[in-house]
Amino acid sequence: MAGTETSAGDGKSVRDRIPQIIRNEGADPVTYVAGAEEYRARLREKLREEVAELLDADEGSAPGELADVAEVLLALAADLGLSPEQLEAIRVAKAGERGSFAGRIVWMGNR
Repeated sequence: MAGTETSAGDGKSVRDRIPQIIRNEGADPVTYVAGAEEYRARLREKLREEVAELLDADEGSAPGELADVAEVLLALAADLGLSPEQLEAIRVAKAGERGSFAGRIVWMGNR
């Protein structure tokens, strides 16, 4: 983290405490607050990044990576005006309607 520099136009969404953590390490982070449209786009890009890290993770690091994915999902939900409880209610309704993934079913097509 410290020592990483980006050129103009680069950057990525980071957790809210990251700038202070960087300062505590003796560096001076360059940050700004994204507007609504940029924020949504950057969150979607962050989700891609976190999912890729989860897919590459071993069993030991997978729980932390999964938590990172969940954090971005909750931020995306909030950006859409959904509370965690509302998101969970939608998930439960879809699971009731279509099922979940607990059965480990693999669809091979139709006959």
